[in-house]
Amino acid sequence: MKDLFSLNGRVALVTGGSRGIGRMIAEGFLSQGAKVYISARKADACDATAKELSALGTCISIPADVSTVEGARGLAQEMLARENALDILVNNAGAAWGEPFDTFPEKGWDKVVDLNMKSPFFLTQALHGLLKAGAKSRPAKVINIASIDGISVNMWETYSYAASKAGLIHLTRRMAMRLAEDNIVMSGIAPGPFASDMNKAARDHGDEVAKRVPVKRIGMTEDMAGAAIYLASRAGDFVVGETIVVDGGVNLARV
Repeated sequence: MKDLFSLNGRVALVTGGSRGIGRMIAEGFLSQGAKVYISARKADACDATAKELSALGTCISIPADVSTVEGARGLAQEMLARENALDILVNNAGAAWGEPFDTFPEKGWDKVVDLNMKSPFFLTQALHGLLKAGAKSRPAKVINIASIDGISVNMWETYSYAASKAGLIHLTRRMAMRLAEDNIVMSGIAPGPFASDMNKAARDHGDEVAKRVPVKRIGMTEDMAGAAIYLASRAGDFVVGETIVVDGGVNLARV
């Protein structure tokens, strides 16, 4: 039991790891002893975050754009050149687009759906061999970062975002059935209000947003890191295909 949440000796890759929720997860993994690779589209930001987080453990930057299948496969090749196995993959890179229904553009659909739903599939596919290598002694883990907006409806006209996150939650279930055959456990997290560039309301007006959260605060690093550590560690080995809601009760209040 004393090692239930340990990640000692584990190798993890977190996409979108330079900021926001991805950074929170990377920080949590490092605190539990994992070697963590972070990836992000902007190289300078990715390198800077890896340098900062290296104070907690081994954190390595691999800048990459996983919004295309080619980019996802390129990141997988970079990992293959550096590691013989991968124990944990966090598909966190994401995008949002808000615009009124009458003017919502095709590019606002394709950009968001490609990154939020298609990329997790093809990156996991590209890393399948490394994940199977990591699953020889105990399960490897894949964690997809969804959103409560894929579970219930909010007031914002973010059509492609909501659809992509709902799709990712179901995709997590379907992929989990297949990957379990290879001792790879896939699960997900559906965050609520956390301060990030994606959620500028929580970032810039946290006190105001907190008034609409049942527990009267927005999420903190420990909240997201704790959920991710649980799923990535031995503690989460029997959680297959489920997406855990981490939102302080917001989703309950919407219903």
